[in-house]
Amino acid sequence: MTFVFPLTGLVTIICLFIFLWMGLKTGQSRMKHETPAPAMQGPDELMRVMRVHGNTIEGLMMFLPALWIFAFLWGDLLAGLIGVVYPIGRLLYAKGYYAEAGKRSTGFMIGFLSTAVLLIGSFIGLVMAAMSVYG
Repeated sequence: MTFVFPLTGLVTIICLFIFLWMGLKTGQSRMKHETPAPAMQGPDELMRVMRVHGNTIEGLMMFLPALWIFAFLWGDLLAGLIGVVYPIGRLLYAKGYYAEAGKRSTGFMIGFLSTAVLLIGSFIGLVMAAMSVYG
C-alpha cells in the first residue's frame, strides 16, 4: 500500500523555505551590521532578526513531528489545513518582530495554536490507537 501525503509535504517544504529565508536574512543583517559569526550580540535590529530565526527552529522542532504524526492518524487533508496556519503565523511573527519586538505576539500565537492543535490531536489519536491495539 502506498501512503501519500502531498499537503503535509507541501506545508513542510513551505516551512523549510521560510526558515531558509530567515537564515539568509540573518546573514544579510550580520553583514549590514558588521557582526561576523560567532558573535551573538549587536544592534537591536540584528538581535530581532536572529531571534526570529532562532525561535523558528525551536518551533519547528515541535511543529513538524506533530504535523506528520497528525497526518498519519487523521489524514493528509486535515493535517494540511491545520498545518498551513503555522507558516502564515511565522511570516506574521517575523514581519512584526522585524519591525519591533512588541509586535510579534499575534504571529506567534497563530503558529502556536496550529502546533497545539496538531500536538493535542496527535496525542489523542495515539491514545485511541494504543487502546485499540492493546486495550
